[in-house]
Amino acid sequence: QVTLVESGGGLVQAGGSLRLSCAASGRTFSSYAMDWFRQVPGKEREFVAAISWSGGSTRYADSVKGRFTISRDNAKNTLYLQMNSLKPEDTAVYYCAATIGITTDQAMVHYWGQGTQVTVSS
Repeated sequence: QVTLVESGGGLVQAGGSLRLSCAASGRTFSSYAMDWFRQVPGKEREFVAAISWSGGSTRYADSVKGRFTISRDNAKNTLYLQMNSLKPEDTAVYYCAATIGITTDQAMVHYWGQGTQVTVSS
């Protein structure tokens, strides 16, 4: 069992930055690839970014490429998402997720966090 707890969400103006964190406890964090997904009410949850267990490989949704950076610190059991040049369309609840193997497919998620709200004002 892995427990994931996100933090760092909030309200920011367009063009600003936020850094999300996801603290993991339970089974070995470094055994899992990790993802960030996001969801707007009434819409499907969508893939944002993924990172391999070692941190050596990453993937991004086209909508965030060049603005968001996913990283991890296995010594601290923590996943990060640095979000720069935020846009109002980035407003969503952001979820971290543990997967086996780097993936963009939420069907491959083994564990989900509870989510953190990010609101970008125009």
